[in-house]
Amino acid sequence: MDGKDECVWAEIEKAENENRRELVLQGTNTDERIQSNRGLNSKLYSLTLLNYLEISSCPSLTEIHENIGNLIHLTSLLLCRNKIRSVPKSIGKLKCLKILDVSVNELQDIPDEVSLLSELKTLNISCNSITSLPKGLSQCVKISNINVSRNGLTALPGDLFSEKLELLSTVIASENAIDELSSDISNLAALKVLDLSSNKLTELPFELGDCSKLKEINFKGNKLKDKRLEKMVNGCQAKSVLDYLRAGGRGKGKGKAQGGAAAAEEKGDAAAGGAAPNTPKKKGGRNKKHRNQDEDMDELDRLVLKVLHVSENPVTVKVAAEVKDVRPYIVGCVVRGMNLLRGNALKRFLAAQTKLHDEMCARRTTATIATHDFSLLKAPLLYDGRTPDTLQIVPLGRKEMKAVDLLRQLQQEAEEQRKQKKRQNVSGLHKYLQLLDGKTHYPCLVDAEGHVISFPPITNSDKTKIKKSTRELFLEVTSPTSLQTCKDVMDALIIKMAELNKFTFDHKEADGSDGEGEAEPAPAPAPAPAEGDGPAGPELTLLQVRVVDMEGNLKVVYPSKTDLTAESCNLKVVR
Repeated sequence: MDGKDECVWAEIEKAENENRRELVLQGTNTDERIQSNRGLNSKLYSLTLLNYLEISSCPSLTEIHENIGNLIHLTSLLLCRNKIRSVPKSIGKLKCLKILDVSVNELQDIPDEVSLLSELKTLNISCNSITSLPKGLSQCVKISNINVSRNGLTALPGDLFSEKLELLSTVIASENAIDELSSDISNLAALKVLDLSSNKLTELPFELGDCSKLKEINFKGNKLKDKRLEKMVNGCQAKSVLDYLRAGGRGKGKGKAQGGAAAAEEKGDAAAGGAAPNTPKKKGGRNKKHRNQDEDMDELDRLVLKVLHVSENPVTVKVAAEVKDVRPYIVGCVVRGMNLLRGNALKRFLAAQTKLHDEMCARRTTATIATHDFSLLKAPLLYDGRTPDTLQIVPLGRKEMKAVDLLRQLQQEAEEQRKQKKRQNVSGLHKYLQLLDGKTHYPCLVDAEGHVISFPPITNSDKTKIKKSTRELFLEVTSPTSLQTCKDVMDALIIKMAELNKFTFDHKEADGSDGEGEAEPAPAPAPAPAEGDGPAGPELTLLQVRVVDMEGNLKVVYPSKTDLTAESCNLKVVR
């Protein structure tokens, strides 16, 4: 329960005195106060002017008081990465709430009163132990994004597929135990993204093909009865999956396009073979031919990763003792063959990296990814810890400066954003500043010429920024939690790169010139390479990177034989 406080917390007092509309409480300092106070400062619930409230990364926070219902002007409530065990029913009083994020907690259920939030647009309850969703979700008619991944759900409620939810465009329900997808999925006219990977589905409804706006689907990790469909699913072939269901492939139910599909197939076979549908065919001939064609197609659809071992091209990262107490873990990898020149390839790659940061990396708290143009740095590398006034870097889109000055500048920019927008959810690098609170040394990666190329979790160096013309990438993942976290994130990043590269290759996009890049203006696109200079196919080549201590003792090699072993029939790793 929330403690009886002897004094008001400074942030809360400031918010009250300045009539602020936003408040963020997060990190070690807040967690220690919650622990000693046995809860949140009770004065928090009197800040009725708040529009935005975030309380995150506080493992000592186990419950939210029912007085949260007093904050009737809240439009955004973020209570993520704590250990909250229950959400009070008074949540239903927050009639202005548009965003509710209670992800990464210890919740076992969500009160039905959530369905009273008629203005709700985003609901994120991922990474909990929830076994059923609130009743009456169809009353949240403005909802557009639902994330219920990594829970214990065995089914999605029927009212989630109501025609009333005409704005619902994204449903993420991966890593549950869902065994059936309702044929009413076709009622969701605005559905664009559907992720039911790693569940217990055995069939997909034909009606899925009737979702005309659906562009991104993920059913990997489900053991489908239709093995051909399963291969399409594992090959990330969204269009092929939907076309297959529309044409009456062996799924479940009857979609709008199913009628006459079998007859059309027979007619096509007859025309091709010059025989009527019931004309006897040579036994096994056609089936064998189709099996061979399917096998050839499956081989073409595979994502191929070729690993070159350390002995062939050694790249080494030395780890200094100074990072032990700030961010001790790092893995690296060099990737060749990524085509960023074509169309929106670079933009898609940066968007994928951002998504990993927000989801798998828990907004850079558990891990941080950095990507560099390998040709612009010189190995070996040093992973070091430096004081704020000795660490110097050329941040993306800025001039060279010390880390202490960069953070001061970012803090000032964040304050300006808050004043202009009258809210706390600042954008860009500003939202990661609290991750270094209380640290005497900051982590940084330094190349052989002494250039700091990254400053996790804040920014990379502008000197090694990737562009459309980049041909070799150096990837790094750092973490304060564990080496395995680094490896898991790196696995996910490389597999995503393989998927994106195959997409670029398959769609034969023209050379891009759309100004893709980070928040700052992008440079002019590089000239197209001469014939034969670019990747000949979607295959990626990975060069192993060794991480050692200052005495040269091996800490980790990535990728090793135990990495990139995801159970996917469309991933082929040549070691």
